[in-house]
Amino acid sequence: MNETVFQIAALVIPLVIAIVFHEVSHGFVARSLGDPTAHRLGRLSLNPLKHVDPFGTVILPAILKLSGLPVFGWAKPVPVQKELLRNPRRDMMLVAAAGPGSNLVMAVVGAVLLGLLLRFTGGGADSGLALGFLALNLLNFILINVFLALFNLLPVPPFDGGHIIEGLLPEGLAARYGELHKYALLVMIVLIVVLPMISPSLNVVGWLVSPAVEWLSGLYLELARAVAGN
Repeated sequence: MNETVFQIAALVIPLVIAIVFHEVSHGFVARSLGDPTAHRLGRLSLNPLKHVDPFGTVILPAILKLSGLPVFGWAKPVPVQKELLRNPRRDMMLVAAAGPGSNLVMAVVGAVLLGLLLRFTGGGADSGLALGFLALNLLNFILINVFLALFNLLPVPPFDGGHIIEGLLPEGLAARYGELHKYALLVMIVLIVVLPMISPSLNVVGWLVSPAVEWLSGLYLELARAVAGN
């Protein structure tokens, strides 16, 4: 039981931090490009309580972890009013890209901190429970940030990649593509749950996202090893 709590805590803590920075980044970029909505609603805060969705940020990831399934989650989306942006089509792409971009930056921070921790503690098995917990949090922080970045770049609504694709399409086609946002939850359920149940070959996360996550995470872990002096 204690081991289970340890593992879940070391997962939920970095997930909450990663998701909060992801959402706040959307809001900061939107404000800088003319949309103050998130700022007016107090959503540019790093206070997790402003962003956490109890089910999507805590309960679901814990259930997935205990079930041995790929872990993902979400927070309350930061509101963005596209029409308030100075250049709506271009700026909405920038707002969307800010979330995954922040996750990639945070993964660098996690890799450097993990490397420093290993460098100054030795990273041995006798380092103690507290240091072991911190190291596991930092490792999960890297992996979660990489996964969130790449997962959110899937080119379909409701993911950030969907907004980027919408901005790249000709206006008429973009308008029709944008209508898919009305079915965002359904799209997510089909991609993540229904298709993998039908056939492993339809598991988008498994055959598209996971290899990219593994490759990119390896680069971040190489950075951590370099900082650690290994």
